[in-house]
This record gives sequence, C-alpha cells and structure tokens, in this order.
Amino acid sequence: MAFLDRSSITYASIGGMDKSLGLTATMYGFIAGMFFIGYFVFGIPGNMILEKVGARKWIGLILVLWGIVTLVTAFVQSAVELTVLRFLLGVFEAALFPGMTLIITYWVRSADRAAAVALFMIAPPLANSFGAPLATWIITNVHMSLDLAGWRWLFIIVGLPAVLLGIFTFWYLADKPAKAGWLNKDEKTALINELALDAKATTDNKVQGAPFKEAVRNGRVWKMTLINVFYVVGLYGLTFWLPQMIGELSSKFSTMTIGWLTAAPYLLGAIALVLNSRHSDAHMERIWHTAGGAFLGGAGFLGAALSHNPWVAMIFLCLAAIGIYSWSGPYWAITTMMDPRIAAVGLGIVNALGNLGGFVGPYIVGWLKDVTGSQVAAMFFLAGSLIIAGVIVLSLKRSDDVVTKIEEVGSE
Repeated sequence: MAFLDRSSITYASIGGMDKSLGLTATMYGFIAGMFFIGYFVFGIPGNMILEKVGARKWIGLILVLWGIVTLVTAFVQSAVELTVLRFLLGVFEAALFPGMTLIITYWVRSADRAAAVALFMIAPPLANSFGAPLATWIITNVHMSLDLAGWRWLFIIVGLPAVLLGIFTFWYLADKPAKAGWLNKDEKTALINELALDAKATTDNKVQGAPFKEAVRNGRVWKMTLINVFYVVGLYGLTFWLPQMIGELSSKFSTMTIGWLTAAPYLLGAIALVLNSRHSDAHMERIWHTAGGAFLGGAGFLGAALSHNPWVAMIFLCLAAIGIYSWSGPYWAITTMMDPRIAAVGLGIVNALGNLGGFVGPYIVGWLKDVTGSQVAAMFFLAGSLIIAGVIVLSLKRSDDVVTKIEEVGSE
C-alpha cells in the first residue's frame, strides 16, 4: 500500500493531472520527488516515536495518516497543494520500513531474517507491477463518475484501503508472539524460547558501539551513501517516469496499453531481485552481483534512448528494471558489513541521505524533458547515474574488509 500510494502520482500524471493543474514536466518531477524531502526530514523523529509507542500502534497510525493524505490529494486544485501533500506523504511513510524490520526481529531468528527482509523488499516492484494496469484502468473507466476526473478517483481508490488497513493493523496485528491469538500455548512457548536464545547469543556477542562522530568520519559510510544516492536517482527516475517513457515510445499506445506495458518491467524486476540475491548468497559474492545490476540498468536506459523501434526500446526498459531491482539484495549485504561499532548510525546515514536521490532523479528527468522535448536525454542521465554507482561499487573490491567478511561468512 505504501508503494501504491507513493507511485500513484505517476499514473495520475499520464491520466490528466498535469493538464488539470498546469504542471510542466519539471514541476511534476519536483512535486513527485518532494515525497523524499518529507521522508528525509521525518526519518529520525519517526523512528524515535516508533521505539516509544511500539511498532503495531505506530504502523497502524501512519497507515491511516498517509491514507488520508492520499484521499485528500484527490481534491487538490493547485501545484502548491499537491506539493504540500507529497511532503506529508513522505513524512507519514518514513517510519514504515524501520517499523516492519522491527516486527521481523520480534518474530524471526537472526539467522532467518535476511530471507524475511528479502520477501518484504519485493513489495515495491510487485506493487508497481499490478498497480500499473489497475491505475490506468481506474483512470480510463471511472473517469468523470460523480463529476470527478479519473486521476482523482485513482487517489481515492488507493487511499481508502490504506486507511482501512491501518485500522485493521492497529487492532489485529500481533507485533510479538506472546500476543498472537492464532498460536496455541505450546507454540507461543516454543517460539518465545527460541527467540530468547537467539537474543542471548546476539547480546553475548554484541560489539560496543562507537561514538556518533566516529561513524560520521568513517570513509566507508560515505562511500556507501554516495553509491546509494546514485542508485536511488536511477530507481526513482524509473518509478516516477516509466509510464511517460513508455507513452513516448509510440503515439499508438493507449493509456490502458501503457499500464499493461508498465507492469512487465516491474514483474521481471521482482523476479530478478529474488534470483540475484539467491545467486549472490550461494556463491558468497557481492561486488559483481551489485555492480552488475547497476551496469545492466544503465545499459537498459542507454539502449532505450538509442532505439528507434518502440518494442526494442521496451525490451531495453525491461532490462533497466531487471538491473535496478536485482541490485537490492547484494548491495544491502555489502552495506551491513561495515564496522559493527558504527553500524546503527552508519546505516541510518546511508539510508536517509541516499533516499535524497529520490528527489534529485525525478526532478532532473522532468527538467531535461522540458529542455529537450523528449525523454532521451533523461534516459542518458539515468544511465550515467547507475553506471557511476556500479563503478564505485567495483572500487570496494580493493577493500579488504569486504572480501574478508564475505569469505568468513562463507566458511561458517
């Protein structure tokens, strides 16, 4: 629901929103990316509240709040109103990922958490895969019902389930095994005891944390942050502009056709995410599995930009999505290999600052479209960003700490 709500603006854009509100491509890119400013600003405060009130209550509340923001977006009358609501959407979604990962620690042993997180991480491409045809169907088939344009109905129809799911989450999500009504007494005891043993082992081996300033001064933290920035530029350049890119390939593509075609790259990306992560684990290799995804994504954008046949260009856009999403598993495996003493602060920096690329990417793509009149220059820009990310990843191969830790994990 989070990714459906944050990406709905993409389909509203091709469904008449830009024309209704008088948005240029640059303005649309700026407004779409404003989500990440709110996400960045409220990331740390949201996590602090999460720790105080608990994952179940906080996730339920923010679901309701971002659902309401999405519903209200259906009635905007100006670019300023839309900008404010995009910022608020980022504010309320900021604590979702930390909250869900916290719940995973309540339920899953440390040895099994990577698989659990990997399943959670396929949500974005899957949401976009089925969300694209659903969104374009809503735009084309519910248009002007009750005198509301189809793009306005889109925000209503995807916002309402988030509100209902938030209420359901608040009352029924068991954030710890002891509170699960669907487990019997023996099952609860067995799971609680297993998790307690896991927690004790983790505590016994816990490394004393380093001061905050040591994490800030660590070169590896900033290198991983820089990698994430360039990658996220490519990721959200794709997320917020893919339907427009596909629509520009051929004037014969209807809005509904664009929706179905948009689903294909995301579905392939979800499959690639799982397969590349498993292959990386099986061979205990991270560098090339990560860099290879970035290079494939960049090559996909380059091929799409240079292709004159719409179907060939579509194949290249699929390759771009495959490369972009196959990146996730091995990249975060590398990132978590940093010095355990600075891991908590370091990962926070990598995630928070890296996501600012989600503002930069969509905005520059829109600006380039306005300046050049097409998406070709934007595709070159996104390709360059991903290739730079891949090159920086390859520079990590010279870092003994990465290679050594991979080998240690493999020997264990």
